[in-house]
Amino acid sequence: MMRNLLVRGMLTGVAAGLLAWVFAWIFGEPEVRHAIAFEEHQSAHDHAAQGHAGGHDESEPVSRAVQSTAGLLTGVTVYGIAIGGLFALVFALAYGRLGPYGARATAGTIAAVGFVAVVLVPFLKYPAQPPAVGDPDTLTERTVSYFGIIAISIAVAVGAAYLARQFAPRWGTANAVLAAIAAYVVAMALIALALPAADAVPEGFSASVLWRFRMAALGVQAVLWTTFGVLFGVLAGKVVERPRVALAA
Repeated sequence: MMRNLLVRGMLTGVAAGLLAWVFAWIFGEPEVRHAIAFEEHQSAHDHAAQGHAGGHDESEPVSRAVQSTAGLLTGVTVYGIAIGGLFALVFALAYGRLGPYGARATAGTIAAVGFVAVVLVPFLKYPAQPPAVGDPDTLTERTVSYFGIIAISIAVAVGAAYLARQFAPRWGTANAVLAAIAAYVVAMALIALALPAADAVPEGFSASVLWRFRMAALGVQAVLWTTFGVLFGVLAGKVVERPRVALAA
């Protein structure tokens, strides 16, 4: 059964990656082109101010056409497959332990919690940055901080879920879940305040481009996690619910 769930998780990841690529290509790539144009303009301006005869002549190892099509598709598909395998493992651990929920409800719950803990909360502290935004010298620090808050958010979410299970017999399921959510929100708010701030946006960069890029980046993740919540629930139901039907017969 675990092997079947893993296969379905990775297949869902492929489908999620394809859908996310379409969304990113339609809504995200135009903003990336705007950001690159701003970056090139700034670079040319800086070279002119320093007395150089124009911008740099370095050629890109991979063209923008390839980056925005095959490269983007490969990236989101590999990411989707990886998340699909992890999603299947979490589903196998959670199924039957969240209450009397079927495969679809379990998958939907995991997807919603995963989107909030892995994507939304870290995004609120460290939103996606297009080209030309962010100091290159702080890239390592920003990367460590971003993955650090993801790991912390997941750990706090797991702790909140544990608290909900412990308090449910005494407080009732609804009250225990609300208390766990409140504990998660307070803990993550305090942690976010303690972490270093994101880099400032350079002067002259379009606020509209930045906003649309960040919303597109968040939308790509929403497409991915929604696909897992819906499609994986359907596929997993054929694996985990079929044995129950057979036993009942």
